[in-house]
Amino acid sequence: MDFGPELLMLVTIIGLALVFDYINGFHDAANAIATLVATKVMTPRVAVLFGAIFNFAGALMSTEVAATIGKGIVDAPSITMPIVLCALVGGITWNLLTWWWGLPSSSSHALIGSLLGATFFASRSGYQHISWETVLQKIILPMFTSPLAGFVVGLLIMAGLTWLVFRVHLHRINWTFGKLQVVSAMFMALSHGNNDAQKSMGIIALALLTYSKMPGVHFPNWFFNTGEGFHVPLWVIVSCASMIALGTLSGGWKIIHTLGNKMLKLQPIHGFAAETTASSIILVASHFGVPLSTTHVITSSIMGVGATKRLSAVKWGIVGNILWAWVLTIPLTFLFSGALMIGINWLQTLGR
Repeated sequence: MDFGPELLMLVTIIGLALVFDYINGFHDAANAIATLVATKVMTPRVAVLFGAIFNFAGALMSTEVAATIGKGIVDAPSITMPIVLCALVGGITWNLLTWWWGLPSSSSHALIGSLLGATFFASRSGYQHISWETVLQKIILPMFTSPLAGFVVGLLIMAGLTWLVFRVHLHRINWTFGKLQVVSAMFMALSHGNNDAQKSMGIIALALLTYSKMPGVHFPNWFFNTGEGFHVPLWVIVSCASMIALGTLSGGWKIIHTLGNKMLKLQPIHGFAAETTASSIILVASHFGVPLSTTHVITSSIMGVGATKRLSAVKWGIVGNILWAWVLTIPLTFLFSGALMIGINWLQTLGR
């Protein structure tokens, strides 16, 4: 077995992809458990364990989103190891920055923007290796339509629930929806794991496919499992599922506080409505291989639910900061990873 620079880069990429999944877990833990904590249905420690278990289970459900990341938005045969490396560094950097600022930005869009930027700037013909039609249909359009759907559906569900319980005593409402919220949070955690863990699966599978095409590479089929082209091996699925679950266990309390307390004061009925809305939208998107921003969907669902109380119930100043992070994620990660790619190309030129 040749432990040359190519293998070293492959190992580094796999390690960084798993680190990205771990960071994704604690960065996006709020997506699955913020409402549980805010409504006091569960204690924080129990909630993160609950979220971790169902994030893990959700990550094992399918690989359609991984295929979109690994071969849908870029031309897999033209991708090099440095491109994948730059994509991961860009995504990790943006996630850590927004976590530090307490902003619920999209880990998915950070990774996608970084992959697109590294591919674009890898060569003069880099733009030709991007499937712009897929980017438009599965990235850009859902970036706008999914938050809108979350807001509208969340508003309608909450309005319907308000009408149903109009004459019910508040204590009974809180008790009933406190129980129901456990179920809705379970589906939210499942949908989050199902969609978000697959991004790293796609990146690792893409790196494995790239490396397996190199001359002299001999590894057992279970390791690559690329006999029919792009494929996600079982060990990659389990590894990514484990890392996103471990990340969720670590919490992400700044973002949980932003979603669960700063933006809107939640009660169990609000948490149930928001989680039911978001998990439904995310599971449908995952079925069609759309790498949705789970952060955008749950945040907009909470906004829609809150708007049924009164528009002033939502703290729009906080929402404005969140929206800026949403808008800037793909452009900034695109440019950052592109700059990294240019730097690597320059260093390679100097080394010749």
